[in-house]
Amino acid sequence: MHWSNRLPPPIVADMNPTERRLSTSVLVIGTGGSGLRAAIELAEEGTDVLVVGKRPKSDAHTSLAAGGINAALSTMDPEDSWQQHAADTLKESYLLATPETVQLVTSEAARGIEDLERYGMPFAREDDGRISQRFFGAHTYRRTAFAGDYTGLEIQRTLVNRATQLQIPILDTAYITRILTDDDGVVFGAYGFDLDDGTRYLIHADAVILAAGGHNRIWRRTSSRRDENTGDSFRLAVEAGGRLRDPELVQFHPSGIIEPENAAGTLISEAARGEGGILRNGLGERFMHRYDPERLELSTRDRVALACYTEIKEGRGTPNGGVWLDVSHLPRETIMTRLPRVYQTMLELQMLDITKDAIEIAPTAHYSMGGVWVRASDHSTDVPGLYAIGEAASGLHGANRLGGNSLIELLVFGRIVGRAAAAYSAALPAQNRSAAAIAVAREEIEDVLAANGPENVRSLQRAIRNTMTDHAGVVRSEEGLLTGLAELDAIEARMADIGVHPDIAGFHDLAHAFDLRSAALAARATLEAALERRETRGCHNRSDYPFEDPELQVNLVWSPERGVEREEIPPIPAEIAALMGDVSVDGKLLE
Repeated sequence: MHWSNRLPPPIVADMNPTERRLSTSVLVIGTGGSGLRAAIELAEEGTDVLVVGKRPKSDAHTSLAAGGINAALSTMDPEDSWQQHAADTLKESYLLATPETVQLVTSEAARGIEDLERYGMPFAREDDGRISQRFFGAHTYRRTAFAGDYTGLEIQRTLVNRATQLQIPILDTAYITRILTDDDGVVFGAYGFDLDDGTRYLIHADAVILAAGGHNRIWRRTSSRRDENTGDSFRLAVEAGGRLRDPELVQFHPSGIIEPENAAGTLISEAARGEGGILRNGLGERFMHRYDPERLELSTRDRVALACYTEIKEGRGTPNGGVWLDVSHLPRETIMTRLPRVYQTMLELQMLDITKDAIEIAPTAHYSMGGVWVRASDHSTDVPGLYAIGEAASGLHGANRLGGNSLIELLVFGRIVGRAAAAYSAALPAQNRSAAAIAVAREEIEDVLAANGPENVRSLQRAIRNTMTDHAGVVRSEEGLLTGLAELDAIEARMADIGVHPDIAGFHDLAHAFDLRSAALAARATLEAALERRETRGCHNRSDYPFEDPELQVNLVWSPERGVEREEIPPIPAEIAALMGDVSVDGKLLE
């Protein structure tokens, strides 16, 4: 059990060595950028906060974000504005983003950058001191600030340093298995265990902020690392009484590496295309003119991913089933200063010098654009006292996420949700608890630990990844999705006979069993919503429904009890709508 900053945790005394009782005003689940930003806001507001996570805080998923962070600072293009940023975001969401959410993020983005500067973030700057900004795909102006091609890593370091200054307690070996709600469905904390020694944690809290990421690890080739983004947020929210919105809308990043197998899906940053990288198929042809002749490699991620997929599917791929991304024509100095992480990664993984040779890539599951259903204004959920932020939440991205928008989202809503949770906690007249709910959480872990069946958890996780890759990847169809659901039924039946065996290395096997539950729930929600969305829109490509359906310009909301329901999207404000061009489908799937 490792507490950051060597601080005494907020503990209510309990001498039972197998269970520790902790108490705080607000519990944050997740030590990535969104969780830390919310915790910083809470601490600066003077509210007690505890942050828990299953990865070391310095190695949270945010640290992998490479390309940059968006804000209409107008440092490079004075004519840019937050309204244009909002228009670009809504247009490229294929009209599925929540307008209020988009307005909040884009109008507050500059403040988010100022917060990072205040915390000591080392942005790249022009010679006169202005923050540098570069183009990312589908942006009208240059509004992506960056730090080399390791922007997320620097943001994570900056937030960790600020959290340390504020002496925020962080427990980064905790795995949360259940959010606790009382008899009226109101949050009163969470339950979990320590990954190292199995100690149980009963955490009482007035409010819980869910910042535990998305579900893209349930595909075979993914930019997420092992044991992260397995759908934890989805399961925790749903089992507490929440719902999911648009789980079928998953962004496949165009450029994940293919080899070595244990690193398949590792991202080559969009910055490589932003700096002038060229895509070629296995025949050596530059092919983006067939899919977006105006923007070429700077097209949207969904369109570039589909282009790569189509070239490979139609037999014009590389021998390993990919395409080539070539930056070797760029000056070496540009590569070493603007793409240092890409250069280092390829050297380490493949002994490939990108200043001389092209990179073999293929689409990779990258980002959950749907997530937990939240209110636009404060990201509260259906469950009183429960909030969701970052990739765990939904509303900003719709059917296509602009590169650079996820990092600014976590800063803006980290602040907003931190304040909302602090206000909720302060106004709570009393905190009711439920002995029955705690008993269920305890028994749940005991039951999993007692499981001694023949089914291997890792094998079942792999089976889910294979099902999702084969039937719910870049291109989908009714036949494939129904096959996927049938396969998932069979996998869930096998899950009743798993074996769980903690050992001297810790209780990670227990965590894998809960990861499997999360993956199965996330997979079912994704498959059922993808089946209902009988159209092609943004990242969601249906070979049997190749065009957009105006009737499906809605959000799809999923819950186990009610299945998939349609939710209307509020109108876009006139001042933003006036800045939007038509959402073109040129280059989209037409067969």
